[in-house]
Amino acid sequence: MLSYSRPWVGFVAALIAGGLTTLTFSPFELWWLGPVAVILLYIGIHDLTPGQALFRGWCYGVALFATGTYWIYVSIHDYGYASVPLAVFLTALFAVTLAFFFAIPFWFYRRFTGRRLAFLSFAGFWVLMEVLRTYLFTGFPWLLLGSAHVDSPLSPLAPLGGVYLLSLVTALTGTLITEFLKRRWWALAPLTMLWIVPFLLPLQWTTPSEQPTRVALLQGNLPQLMKWSEEGQRRAANTYATLTRTQPENIDLIVWPETALPMFQRQAEPLLERIQATLPPNTALLTGIVQRDEEDRYYNAVIGVGDVEGEYRKEHLVPFGEYMPLESLLRGIIAFFDLPMSSFSAGVSDPEPIRAAGLSIGSAICYEIIYPDLVAERARDAGLLLTISNDTWFGDSIGPLQHMQMARLRALENGRYVLRATSNGVTSIINPEGRVTAQAPRFETTSINGQIHAMQGQTPFTRVGSWPTWLLAALFVLPGLRLRRSKSRF
Repeated sequence: MLSYSRPWVGFVAALIAGGLTTLTFSPFELWWLGPVAVILLYIGIHDLTPGQALFRGWCYGVALFATGTYWIYVSIHDYGYASVPLAVFLTALFAVTLAFFFAIPFWFYRRFTGRRLAFLSFAGFWVLMEVLRTYLFTGFPWLLLGSAHVDSPLSPLAPLGGVYLLSLVTALTGTLITEFLKRRWWALAPLTMLWIVPFLLPLQWTTPSEQPTRVALLQGNLPQLMKWSEEGQRRAANTYATLTRTQPENIDLIVWPETALPMFQRQAEPLLERIQATLPPNTALLTGIVQRDEEDRYYNAVIGVGDVEGEYRKEHLVPFGEYMPLESLLRGIIAFFDLPMSSFSAGVSDPEPIRAAGLSIGSAICYEIIYPDLVAERARDAGLLLTISNDTWFGDSIGPLQHMQMARLRALENGRYVLRATSNGVTSIINPEGRVTAQAPRFETTSINGQIHAMQGQTPFTRVGSWPTWLLAALFVLPGLRLRRSKSRF
């Protein structure tokens, strides 16, 4: 039997597994550690009581979020003006709270499943955990296990079933290796098949249009702390106007990042009119902007200048960043919570694509790009995906690099180019295979140019989304369910 000598050893192993999982994501990209983390969690899981399994899952979650999302501290302390003790407390609270997304499912897994076909049921439960984390309480699908595999041999599975299929195969790889280590030699056959199938899948599901589109993505690299001051507004206007004027005349589409101009749209209109007057006749410009309507509601939006039809208002808002779930309690605690822009309103669901420079563009602002099914919905009626972001909030941390990795996976899942324009990095052009074709250095005022193609056709994932993988995960769990209630503590 393969097991830990004492339960506390398993708890330590869970902490190690959480740290190893962080190493699978950017900038480390040691994707092969994903199955190793699963092995450390799966070993001896059925020797535990449900309460012990809960604690093992919680230890894993604490280590994962403490190491993988420590950049929350940068946002709270450096830009939210919180004291060090308060920032440390809130960051720790964030990690220990999110860890319950692993703790509670681990309790349910141990309480209601047995050893029968456990290698299937554990992998299925893992994906159902990730689905729960994606949607419950508005969701936080950051650090999904499958997000590490945009460059691994499993990557061809992404257009087929998306990130959850990658997670399922990664978890199943870990459980099958564990069974093999228990001298259950039969595990070698399905394990081998899991890693052969991706090589048999088509390399490309979509086709490019014949006419290329020349694009320019601008990166202003403006200091976040002064951005919303009068001086910051003048500096932003001058920076982006200058970068725009220096672009080649044959550019079809220019993109500015999220809230490139730190002012409301009505304030920015005179500048945008002057910019439009300097654009070549067939050039379109898209920019992130804050809108305020007649009822004093705020929207995080993408609008266009020149050859543009339509606009986009961010639909999926960030809790505590763009709206306040506990507004009456939190206003006044941290300076950031007192900004009017932390009271955004959500845009409409299922918005129409923006049409610019002859392209149909599906948009996702900042945090939205991490939601695979939301992006797939935008891709169904669009030949190109656009994401604008302001990752300045997270400084020189790993957060923006993880964010970039997820944007690359969205390109791969949907067989679409993704244009990613950010305030200070990582600004990039991503091709339909998830590879970066052009990228700006971080923390520099610069721009990048490149050619892209509108893509025709849909990947299986774009067409149907994640539900087939969710169903498969549930089917994996069913055979492992215990039909009779067993006696167990807690």
